[in-house]
Amino acid sequence: MENRVVVTGMGCISPLGLDVETTWKQMREGRSGVRELALPDIERFPVRLAAPVPDFDATLYLDRKEARRMDRFTQFAVASALQAASDGDLRIGVNADPERTGVWIGSGVGGIMTFESGMKDALDHDYRRISPFSLTMFIANMAASHTAMKLGAEGVTGCTTTACSSGSNAIGEAIRVIQRGDADVMLAGGAEAPICRIGIASFAAMQALSRNSDPATACRPFDRGRDGFVMGEGAGVLVLESLEHARARGARIYAECFGYGASCDNYHISTPRPDGHSWARAMQQALKDAGMAPEDIQYINAHGTSTVFNDLTETRAIKAAFGSHAHRIAISSTKSMTGHLLGASGALEAIVSILSIRDQVIPPTIGLALPDEELDLDYTPNEARRTRVDAAMSNTFAFGGHNAVLIFGSARDDS
Repeated sequence: MENRVVVTGMGCISPLGLDVETTWKQMREGRSGVRELALPDIERFPVRLAAPVPDFDATLYLDRKEARRMDRFTQFAVASALQAASDGDLRIGVNADPERTGVWIGSGVGGIMTFESGMKDALDHDYRRISPFSLTMFIANMAASHTAMKLGAEGVTGCTTTACSSGSNAIGEAIRVIQRGDADVMLAGGAEAPICRIGIASFAAMQALSRNSDPATACRPFDRGRDGFVMGEGAGVLVLESLEHARARGARIYAECFGYGASCDNYHISTPRPDGHSWARAMQQALKDAGMAPEDIQYINAHGTSTVFNDLTETRAIKAAFGSHAHRIAISSTKSMTGHLLGASGALEAIVSILSIRDQVIPPTIGLALPDEELDLDYTPNEARRTRVDAAMSNTFAFGGHNAVLIFGSARDDS
C-alpha cells in the first residue's frame, strides 16, 4: 500500500513578496509584481517589462561567502527551503532522520545569470577571469544540492529540468519517492532567476514575451488582447511528508497530495498541440491518481501564460478533461500578478492552490477585460472570490511538450 503524502510546510520568494503570507495577501488583493525592466542597454531590447523579486537579501539566509558562491536561483531555493522547514517545524536530525529526508528542486535554466557573466568575462578578457565556482553556480542541480547541505538532508536528492514544468515535476516525483517508501520527508519545488540579457533576448526572439509597455496590462491571461508572457523570477518549496511521519511528530497538515499526472505533447518544441489532447490527458491522469471525478475539483490554478496559443489550448484541454463541469470550475492564472517564473512557476502555484484550500479563496486573474470568443470559462476576473474549495488542481505546461498536473485537497478522514 502506498504511503499517503501531506504538505506540512511552505516557503517562497516571489515578485509579490519575500515569504508565503506576503505573496498570498498581495494575490488576494489583485496586486501586480510587473514593473519596468532594469537591464543594461535596455533600449536595445523589444521588451520593457519583467516581474523581478524586490529587495531580496541573501544574507538573511546565508553568510556572505556562501551567498557569493551561489547563483541567484540557488539563493532563492535555499531561502524558500529554510522558510518551509521553519514553517513546518522540520528539524532534520531532531524530528526527521537525515537519511530519510531528501530534496528535489527543479529549474528550467539554472544559473543562467552566472553563465552570462562568465561568458562575458571569457570573451572580453581572459578565461582566467572566470571564477572557479562558476560551473557549480550555473548547473541546475545546485539548488537541490545546496539546500540539502544547508538543512542536513542525506536522503534522495534530485533535480528535474523540464522547462516551465520543472517545479511541478519535481514535486510530483518527490511525492512518488515518499509513496514508495524511499523517504519520510522531501523538500520539493522549483527555483528560477532568468531576468538577464540572454534570458530576455532568447525568449523575445521566440516571440514569447509581451511587447506591451504598460505594467498594468502587459500580462493578461485569457484576455483577447494578450500578446505574450512577462518574465518573472523566484522560488517555491514544499515540505512533503508521509502522513504517518507527520502525525508521529505532531506536524500541522496544510493539505494532502492526491494526484500527479504527466504527459508529452509529442508535437512541437514550443507550440502546444492545438486540440489540447495531451494537456487534458495529464489532467485526467491526475484525477485518476487521486481517485477523483471531475466534479470533485472546485479550483484550477491554470498555467495561463497570457500567450495566444497557451490560453486557447488550455481552455480546450480543460473542456476535454472536465466535460460539462468545466463551466462550473473556478479558474485563475496567478501569472497575471507574478509573471511567468519558468521552472519555479509550478512550485509557487502549488503553494497558491494549497492556500486556496486553507482559506477558501480563489485568487483572481487580473487584467482580464476583453472576452475572447472561444475562451468562455470562469477565469475569476480581477477580484478574488470566497467559495468552497475542497480540492484544487495546478496545471503546468512547458516548452518541449512537458506537461505536469498536481491535485491537492483537504486531508481525508481515515478514521
